[in-house]
Amino acid sequence: MGQVHLERRDGVAVLTVDSVEVKNGLTPEMGRQLAALCDEVDADASLGAAVVRGAGGTFCSGADRRRWRPGADQAEDATYQEAGAVYGAFMRVGTLAVPTIAAVRGAAVGAGINLMLATDLRVVATNARIMAGFLRIGLHPGGGFFTIAGRTAGREATAAMGLFSEEIDGSRAEQIGLAWRAVPDEDVEEIAFELAAQPAKDPALARQAVRSFRTELGPPGLAWDAALHFERATQMWSQRRRGSS
Repeated sequence: MGQVHLERRDGVAVLTVDSVEVKNGLTPEMGRQLAALCDEVDADASLGAAVVRGAGGTFCSGADRRRWRPGADQAEDATYQEAGAVYGAFMRVGTLAVPTIAAVRGAAVGAGINLMLATDLRVVATNARIMAGFLRIGLHPGGGFFTIAGRTAGREATAAMGLFSEEIDGSRAEQIGLAWRAVPDEDVEEIAFELAAQPAKDPALARQAVRSFRTELGPPGLAWDAALHFERATQMWSQRRRGSS
């Protein structure tokens, strides 16, 4: 079963999603583990930045489909709580007390794009595959996708990805403002660490600065937590509907 690992490097927390057999698909247990590791990062005042990455050259392919229950009652307590554990992990990354960078190689799909968008900054491989893809498989977007995509890429790109299932590569992500830099695959993590090293030099200042950043430039419209719950019922409906088709 997959794991999430925490490593500390010169004031930078490295959070690695590791379930390479399913291209780092997320389980509810991994969501809870990621949230718990974020608590560890926040409690460690020596850390001034965090890099989120995937093991084996892939960022995150979405939810682990081995745990999907299409057609099941999505309002049933256990099923509802399991999906909430994955969604809660995105938000927990987004509320880390330190500046965060996603180092995106390979695929960031479905839940993976939400994890990528939860960070403050993104460094992506030029050949990365970035796709929401929810409607393509008969699901309503979840995790507050429209809110967290819209604050970064704007309305047009969010519509293209969220409503029309457009897939983009890293180069296109940089062009539309979805990523800060698109670089060769082998350079992604090194450049992400170089960027993270700057705020990590002064963790106390980094934590104050990122709090101001998010407060002043937070997503417009619905707050992220409100967007997550606003989408939830419709996504549950789409999961149940998908299983009966």
